[in-house]
Amino acid sequence: MLHGLRDGLNRAVEYLRVSVTDRCNLRCRYCMPPEGLPAKSHADILRYEEIARVVRAIVPLGLTRVRLTGGEPLVRPGLPALVRMLCAVRGVSDIALTTNGQLLARYAAELRDAGLQRVNVSLDTLRPERYREITLGGEIEPVFEGLAAARAQGFAPIKLNAVLIRGLNEDEAVEFARLTLEEPYDVRFIEFMPMGDVGLWSPQAVVSEAEARAAVERLGPLQPAPTPATSRGGEAWRLPGARGTIAFISPVSHPFCGRCNRLRLTADGKLRPCLLSERAVDLRAVLRSGACDSYVRAAFAEAALGKPEGHHLTEGATCPTSTPMAAIGG
Repeated sequence: MLHGLRDGLNRAVEYLRVSVTDRCNLRCRYCMPPEGLPAKSHADILRYEEIARVVRAIVPLGLTRVRLTGGEPLVRPGLPALVRMLCAVRGVSDIALTTNGQLLARYAAELRDAGLQRVNVSLDTLRPERYREITLGGEIEPVFEGLAAARAQGFAPIKLNAVLIRGLNEDEAVEFARLTLEEPYDVRFIEFMPMGDVGLWSPQAVVSEAEARAAVERLGPLQPAPTPATSRGGEAWRLPGARGTIAFISPVSHPFCGRCNRLRLTADGKLRPCLLSERAVDLRAVLRSGACDSYVRAAFAEAALGKPEGHHLTEGATCPTSTPMAAIGG
């Protein structure tokens, strides 16, 4: 049996992020154009059975973790069925979901029953009016209901992903941090990255880790907390007496490319070695050519060898990719 997929810099690749759809029920201003993305036909999108086949094929290469993303993954019908398929694959030890939370209350029990282990909820503000502004009309209450449902179903940890953007929501860093004093959430402050032409990006809009940390520490000194083995982006911290933790995911000010262990599979079957690169391997063509699993593994080896050393954001690259985040999978 084959083991140990590595890229050209000898970084182990053991984590696959799978976008199951590029459609979304929100229009977050930094993520997607207001008019949405051109709709792909059902034939263009990988079937659940194809995704499960990919995961089964590459487990012998050392795959241990899968995260389902979108667009918004829960707008695709029957997602718990895919979770069940993936949970049946021996060798995959961690299956997680990133969602905007709008439909989480509806599906939390079914997802948990299917075997989903962890949930990340993208939430950039705690204020209803600002939520409507950022999402171009979304309501925040369903997200809070989804978080309550996830907690009731025993998902742990539940991570809140907040992208801080200057002039939009950076003043809420303290509010998010205060939330960890009261609730067992893991809040992750994520630096704003240039992803496609969606109108908000500028280097000046980035709220650095240092700025976010300084704001949070108005509530007290951050103390090291146990960092989950599944984390590659940033160490975990805890405010004194807090129930939850805080992390800083800082690809701009503190790149972690040297620890990157992932590949990304887009909804239409493109295997991307880096979020901030246009390079991709057409895995859908391999799957639908009738090729055996060895060709699927060869496609993964090709993509892994295409992983760049880094994204070069700290060297003045301001928009490495013209593809919006929603079309790649966060």
